[in-house]
Amino acid sequence: MADNASWYVVHTYSGYENTVKATIEKHIENRGMRDLIHEISIPMETVTEITENGPKDVERKVFPGYVLVKMVLNDETWHVVRNIRGVTGFLGEGNKAIPLSDEDVAALGVEKREIVVGYQVGDTVRITSGAMESFLGVVDEIDLDRNKVRVSVTMASREIPVELDLDSVEPATR
Repeated sequence: MADNASWYVVHTYSGYENTVKATIEKHIENRGMRDLIHEISIPMETVTEITENGPKDVERKVFPGYVLVKMVLNDETWHVVRNIRGVTGFLGEGNKAIPLSDEDVAALGVEKREIVVGYQVGDTVRITSGAMESFLGVVDEIDLDRNKVRVSVTMASREIPVELDLDSVEPATR
């Protein structure tokens, strides 16, 4: 059943996100639905606000009025989530909830995937996709949080820094 689980966007009244999350979690426990509703997330970001007393880090909702739920969608789970006080509906068409694509989930950073790369800073790599496919370059920086690598490519006797996805380069074989 876990393979059928997808992420869905639930629209709530603004300010009700935490209440909706807590209520869904309570329903999961009370009704024994842990195998159907896996995870509830309210995407947050840390923002530095400048106040009279100096800079202060504050947690802020990335999408106010929305809660993300990873679940197996069936009539029972749809009704449980949809009938919670503060929920106005699912993101989708009419009464049909549409799951987020894997790309959307990755972009939102809801599910962190561990990325293992076979190269490190200073290694020579080959670019495997894009306009500079098959070019060689040297790794300057690896940013696992953003899924990016910066590579210096030599063209016309000049070094040009290029930012690429981690999976767009591979270690060069000599």
